[in-house]
Amino acid sequence: MKLRHEYKFPISETDIQVLRMRLGAVLQRDKYTMADGRYRVRSLYFDNLYDKALLEKLDGLQYREKFRIRLYNGDHSFIMLEKKSKYNNLSRKLQTRLRYDEVAQLIEGHTDWMPLRGDPLINELHARMKNDLLRPQTVVEYLREPFTYPAGNVRITIDSDIRTGILSKAFLDPDLTLLEAAPGEAVLEVKYDEYLPDLIRGLVNLGTRRASSFSKYAVSRRFG
Repeated sequence: MKLRHEYKFPISETDIQVLRMRLGAVLQRDKYTMADGRYRVRSLYFDNLYDKALLEKLDGLQYREKFRIRLYNGDHSFIMLEKKSKYNNLSRKLQTRLRYDEVAQLIEGHTDWMPLRGDPLINELHARMKNDLLRPQTVVEYLREPFTYPAGNVRITIDSDIRTGILSKAFLDPDLTLLEAAPGEAVLEVKYDEYLPDLIRGLVNLGTRRASSFSKYAVSRRFG
C-alpha cells in the first residue's frame, strides 16, 4: 500500500463553520455519514507498559506506528483492526476485519485465537502483544465530518467533540461514560496521494492556521 500525504490543523468552531460552507459547495460527502453529514468514530488504542506510542508521538519521532480497533456509529457488525504508520507527513494504514467475539476476547487478554485466523495484521499484533507487551489502553471517540474529491484522491475530515473513556475494557459498551478530552478543540485533516489540487488548497486555507502534530490519542491520555 502506497504512502499518502497527511496534514493536521487545529481549528476553532468558527473555522468549522467556514470550512463546512466552502467544502460542502464543492466536495462530495462520504457515503457513510448520517443525516447531519457526520458519523461517530470510536477507537481503542494500544500501547505498552512504558507508553511507547504516546512518548514517540510527544517526542515527535519521524517514524512511528500504532495499533487501534475502530468502529463507526456504534455498529458492532463492522469492526476494524488498523495499523497506522507515519513517516513525517506521510502515512500508511493497514486494515482487517474483526468479529465482535474476537474483540471481546482480545480486550480481556485472551489471544490464543489470533494465530488461528491466519491474517498477517492480526499475527503482527499478536506478536507485538507477546514481545512488546502491547495492551488495549485508551478509548477515543469523536464526530467526523468527511469530504472527498476524486482528483488526487483527496479526503478532508473535520473531527470535533473529542471524548475519551477511562475504562478501555468497555470499548464495546454503548453506554460507556465519556469525558471531554479536548474542550473547544477540533482538528482538520487533509489527506491525498501524489498531489493536492490548487482548488482544494485554496478551500482549506485558513490564513494563520499552520499544520501541527495534533493527536486525539495524546490529548485523551491526559486522563490516564
